[in-house]
Amino acid sequence: MSRPLHRGVSGGRVAESSHYSWDSQMKDRTEKEDVYRNRSSPSPSPSPDRKPLSLRVLVSLIFGDNSSSKSGFSDSGIGSDPFNMGTSRSHRHNLTLLFLKFSLILIVILALSGSLWWTITISTSSRGYILKGYRRLQEQLISDLADIGQFSLGPERWKEVEFCSEEFENYVPCFNVSDNLALGYSDGNEYDRQCEHESKQSCLVLPTRNYKVPLRWPTGRDVIWSANVKITAQEVLSSGSLTKRMMMLEEDQISFHSDSLMFDGVEDYSHQIAEMIGLRNESNFIQAGVRTILDIGCGYGSFGAHLFSKQLLTMCIANYEASGSQVQLTLERGLPAMIGSFTSKQLPYPSLSFDMLHCARCGIDWDQKDGIFLVEADRVLKPGGYFVWTSPVTNAHMSLRNKENQKKWKFVLSFAENLCWEMLSQQDETVVWKKTSNRNCYASRKSGSGPPICSKGHDIESPYYRPLQSCIAGTHSSRWISIEAWTTWPSRVHLNSTELKIHDVDPEYLGEDSLNWNSAVRNYWSLLSPLIFSDHPKRPGVEDPSPPFNMLRNVLDMNARFGGFNSALLEAGKTVWVMNVVPTSGPNYLPLILDRGFVGVLHDWCEAFPTYPRTYDMVHAEGLLSLQTSEQHKCTIFDLFIEIDRLLRPEGWVIFRDTVRVIESARTIATRLRWDARVVEIESNSDERLLVCQKPFFKKLQNFK
Repeated sequence: MSRPLHRGVSGGRVAESSHYSWDSQMKDRTEKEDVYRNRSSPSPSPSPDRKPLSLRVLVSLIFGDNSSSKSGFSDSGIGSDPFNMGTSRSHRHNLTLLFLKFSLILIVILALSGSLWWTITISTSSRGYILKGYRRLQEQLISDLADIGQFSLGPERWKEVEFCSEEFENYVPCFNVSDNLALGYSDGNEYDRQCEHESKQSCLVLPTRNYKVPLRWPTGRDVIWSANVKITAQEVLSSGSLTKRMMMLEEDQISFHSDSLMFDGVEDYSHQIAEMIGLRNESNFIQAGVRTILDIGCGYGSFGAHLFSKQLLTMCIANYEASGSQVQLTLERGLPAMIGSFTSKQLPYPSLSFDMLHCARCGIDWDQKDGIFLVEADRVLKPGGYFVWTSPVTNAHMSLRNKENQKKWKFVLSFAENLCWEMLSQQDETVVWKKTSNRNCYASRKSGSGPPICSKGHDIESPYYRPLQSCIAGTHSSRWISIEAWTTWPSRVHLNSTELKIHDVDPEYLGEDSLNWNSAVRNYWSLLSPLIFSDHPKRPGVEDPSPPFNMLRNVLDMNARFGGFNSALLEAGKTVWVMNVVPTSGPNYLPLILDRGFVGVLHDWCEAFPTYPRTYDMVHAEGLLSLQTSEQHKCTIFDLFIEIDRLLRPEGWVIFRDTVRVIESARTIATRLRWDARVVEIESNSDERLLVCQKPFFKKLQNFK
């Protein structure tokens, strides 16, 4: 009570109340701003120093300079002097003024809130478009990074890839027998290709201990290093009789005597087959229309090695084998081979692919599963082609003593007739059939005899490991042409206009493609030298021969298109063979490649290629990296590079041809894989680049494994 009494008796203070100093007025104004701010806002607000300038000015305009001394209100909003009652009219006036002030503040707050809401609404709407555009840019960035397998966080994406343990030295993905058994596969299916449950490996496969670079062709055809393949002396000696006579195990080498003039050698054997067909010798196979041969269960490739000198190209297929693999040894010799099985799925070749099928003690029970294996053999055999079977089952004298073999022989003999195969000759254990080239033969069969004809929709040209079918395929194909009617080799490489029309390819376009590849091969060959790597420790000296010097034999073309790269290599006189791969994600020109007299296969590059590690001397891919971007949901380009490293021999070469952006990015991955890599410009096309890489030989690192 002392404070009001003091004010009432002190006339000097009351007189001075209407003449406050500027500091006092500002202090009172600030206090009143705090009062009304607290009343108008239910939640704490920022300090006065942080209040927006516009709001501060607004409060100043509302309250003006009418301080609490004139209105008679204190900070609490109640009259400051209880002993000074005043008139009721004055009191009502003050209340009305206070109400108006609060109303004005409320209106201003609502107006500001509405303006703010309108601004946020527009910003949100615009931000939707902005975020959408940003998201599109972000997705594009992710896509670009995924293309080269580099989408990861932190410096780990630049880290060099680690090496696999020794157990992966001969590892072939999709052929894990123990895993297949665990999944319930049996009756031979455990050895079949199963990629659905395969986990991708992200390590580099090291060569075996004491691995040596294969000998140059043609020496490497007959002599290989035993340390490069997984085989024992016992496995060599326990192999088939014909194969055993073709091999001799020495200290650190395996020698193949494919050119031996022994009485029962491979030369006499191939000569016998030619005579059974009606030819003078095997040199006349070409004139009879035979160029490509599928050798089923090929032993170690001696039959194909001999026929190569006769300009015949033999593709070896055999089951997966963990040790003593026929495929691995055949490839080590520089001969075409791949893992293939008749167990449950079709081979990845289109119908009417080969001129001859050969099976010499190949281990296939042709009478099993109602002859479905013979139906698959018929599918890949061209009209007029030959099926050669050498087996104790076909020996008439032996079959008389073995009732089981006699039963098998009768089944195969009858089934082959229902397939419209004509038996040409039988000598000792060898029988030769000729497939009909007359479609009417199937209609002339007795009703219900033999497999039916596949419907047109079921007979397709892209059988990528589809289940085996029990109907005769290929009869609806426009490629149903007898092998004798095709252009003979080597003119067969350049199919005539009538033959190209079957594949809907313009002759001028194919001719231009051939010219481009001829020029490209000349440029490629000049690059296949450590000279392009200025810092390479193996730069050739003056005494070293300039390329080419037969350093390449096995070549893998990962995106073969028309087979132009293969054609250009042959035209340049290179003693190589090419595995032409047609990706399942692109157009299927594999029938054209096969009709040109080459070998090839369909393949999905998001899966492991059916072969052993250290298989190829060169891997070539033109446009594949761009093509694989559509397969990002299944794999990355990084996965593809890991697979290429598995397939490539130490000191082997890789050539990528693609767009500038893809090539520059792919170079980063090559660095992670420890490849020596250089980007080379192509003068004729500024939008493309070459990435030329060489895989080093990590021999010393084996000691640390």
